[in-house]
Amino acid sequence: MKYQVKPNHYFNKSYDTKERFISYWHQINEIMTLEPDSILEIGIGNGLVFNYLEQRGFKVITMDIDKRLKPNKIGSVVSIPLPDESFEVVACFEVLEHLPYEDLSKALNEIYRVSSKYAVLSLPDFTRVYRLDIQIPKIGELKKLISLPRLRVPVHEFDGQHYWEIGKAGYPLLMVMNEIRNAGFEIKKTWRIFEASYHRFFILRK
Repeated sequence: MKYQVKPNHYFNKSYDTKERFISYWHQINEIMTLEPDSILEIGIGNGLVFNYLEQRGFKVITMDIDKRLKPNKIGSVVSIPLPDESFEVVACFEVLEHLPYEDLSKALNEIYRVSSKYAVLSLPDFTRVYRLDIQIPKIGELKKLISLPRLRVPVHEFDGQHYWEIGKAGYPLLMVMNEIRNAGFEIKKTWRIFEASYHRFFILRK
């Protein structure tokens, strides 16, 4: 099997930026908020999310196609080697864009199949936004992302890792959301992280 990156890709300064650690916090927080009895994490990465949740007493199984990362299960998201409805929450962060877009529906159907309640996803969103951060005395802080249309929507070129990204030509957010709904999920909410707007989260209910 040909892997996109070497294992040390996940363990270097350029990968673990401040923005990525903020994204880790959101990944962990959204999973913990759902209070699941069982979790499947697809794409183990550097293991930070898995290790934290396990230390907090959650039952977590990891799955990855790369055996060098030492996941609990080796397998692809388009053919998950696990039984139907075997996890209350299936987490899949910054993984699906590593598949050709034509495989997205297959992956979402598999995530739906092995989840009994929820899925938590994140995907790259290239749509241009500006950050508004205002400190108001006696009221507090106001943070808001303001989307701005582009005169020319950029075309995505495969960079050795990402086959597509939301907001690039041919991959609008609405189309991706329709793929999610077609798999059977209800989208409870979707949003972009203020400090790391490239990461868009989806909380999905089965």
